[in-house]
Amino acid sequence: MQSVREDTLDAIPVTPSAGTLVPLPLSAVAIAGGFWGERQRLNRESIIPHAVSWVNRLEWVGNLEKAATGEKYEHRGREFADSEVYKLIEAMSWEHARSGASELDEVLDAFIGKLAEAQDPDGYLHTLFGRPWQQPRYSDFKWGHELYCFGHLIQSAVANFRSTGSTKLLDVATKLADHVCTMFGPGGLDKVCGHAEIEVALVELFRATGRRRYLDQAKVFVERRGTGTLPLFEFGQAYWQDDIPVRAATVLRGHAVRALYLAAGAVDVAVETGDSELLDALKLQWDNTLARRTYITGGMGSHHMDEAFGDDFVLPPDRSYCETCAGVASIMFSWRLLLATGEAKYADLIERTLYNIVATSPSADGKSFFYANTLHQRTTAGEAPLNADGVCIRGGSTGRQAWFEVSCCPPNVARTLASFGGYVATADDEGVQIHQYASSRIRSKVAAGHVDLDIDTEYPSSGRIVVTVVAAPSSSINLSFRVPGWAAGATLDTGSGPKPVGTGNVHVNQTFQPGHQLILELPMQPRFSLPDDRIDAVRGCVAVERGPEVFALESVDLPAGWQLENVQVDMSAGLGDADGSVAVTVRGLNRTGGHSGWPFEVQTPRKSMDTIVVPLVPYHSWAERGSSTMRIWIPVASTL
Repeated sequence: MQSVREDTLDAIPVTPSAGTLVPLPLSAVAIAGGFWGERQRLNRESIIPHAVSWVNRLEWVGNLEKAATGEKYEHRGREFADSEVYKLIEAMSWEHARSGASELDEVLDAFIGKLAEAQDPDGYLHTLFGRPWQQPRYSDFKWGHELYCFGHLIQSAVANFRSTGSTKLLDVATKLADHVCTMFGPGGLDKVCGHAEIEVALVELFRATGRRRYLDQAKVFVERRGTGTLPLFEFGQAYWQDDIPVRAATVLRGHAVRALYLAAGAVDVAVETGDSELLDALKLQWDNTLARRTYITGGMGSHHMDEAFGDDFVLPPDRSYCETCAGVASIMFSWRLLLATGEAKYADLIERTLYNIVATSPSADGKSFFYANTLHQRTTAGEAPLNADGVCIRGGSTGRQAWFEVSCCPPNVARTLASFGGYVATADDEGVQIHQYASSRIRSKVAAGHVDLDIDTEYPSSGRIVVTVVAAPSSSINLSFRVPGWAAGATLDTGSGPKPVGTGNVHVNQTFQPGHQLILELPMQPRFSLPDDRIDAVRGCVAVERGPEVFALESVDLPAGWQLENVQVDMSAGLGDADGSVAVTVRGLNRTGGHSGWPFEVQTPRKSMDTIVVPLVPYHSWAERGSSTMRIWIPVASTL
């Protein structure tokens, strides 16, 4: 490995210099099995190696090798292919910080070596532009993705530096960032990239190096966005958030991933510059987007054509796009707001998105992925359209696929799972705050001394979370627990019996002795969830949730002859819950009449079939038993 891992390294993905909460290093939160421990194992053993094999097989890494030679070559992959290599470097770096040396380290070193060799003398590094036989540099701000790729390179460099202590890739990144500041700073190009990403990267590079020019340049990009520097486009300027300035917007709009990456970077700029007006604008955008433009899964983006947010309450389940990358970007946005404010609602959305988007994308073997996460699969997935390399050309509703022409999602899943421990807890001078529940050991330091905690839980199968104090100062400290918004009726036992607690952040301020246990009980009975009646597409339907998980009905669980589109929920029968399994009572309909070739009649006579009880599956587990149809929102049986 390029550098011996030291326990003192602060491998922290986001390190704001101001705010309410302080993130913990990945080495301070060790996930010990359970739901997320299994997925971190899968990430290390399958997802990352699988993705590495594809970027090698498709010669996306080869682009960097060829660029270093100076000889003419044919570029492979899309204009952003470089970025997938960078995201895998980030994932492997966080994985190194999380679990130590492994066989991935050799791959990591090889990838980093190729970047250093491919970089131009002035710092520029992109394999599709700038050579005599290629398009000129900065000739396509709409689709070129140059600054976008730079951003992912910089993020990977910060991750590698914080995880290993090596400056080899950081040197590449600072040279590249200096080039960006020269080209796009005062007197330079008055442009922004068609895809935001450079903003969040430059701020984190500032935090890692202390070089103010990187923060200043990030601020320039945020303030420049929305001033019309990008050309007209058929989907409108909102597609790349170039319609109105960031601080003037009241809701996220346009391409979902672009909007969320930009918002995350803007929060970073606001926090580091003390811009409360900008931060307030972003909090308002988060609130309005959650209330009007977010699916029950936490997914964002209701347009397939432009991968974009729809208008308020336009949330059709069968046309939901909910790109996996948008889920990752949403977590990035929410995490920064959580650190800035300490408000539990941001951790609530992170939890919902982790369980129902991030965990849904990879298959059980970690070798295929959902690009989009539909809430209603009307037809069984057919054969995916593959190109000559055997890669899916579009990530719509074609089931999980091994790889895509646009494969931004699998590496994004990889870097998120590798860094999951960073979302579990934070600290401040007074104590420790627990945001996500997973069996783990937390080691932290507060003003009074060291605080070590063991968390034992089978969450989300069980709502029982046992926190054991392993070490604590002799003076009082504050332990904080997040009670999710859905968990009305929760109790907390601090040693004198369970007592009711409200939702939000619950604080326990006292002295603790080693061995002291606190037991949080979250109610995990399955529940019906009804949509806002302004969401026309699911009016008259109901969804089922249990804890943080959304459940789905799959056609493979219906009796022979039953069709998913003919099923209605009998809410009066309630919900079954046994051994973590959820079941619902449904009626099936035989549709008679009204089928004369015209689907609109004064009245469509219906004849009810038998009423049966059928199992539901966690949404993140659907499509694991062969091709099937599926829906989350199920029509409610008429009482007439």
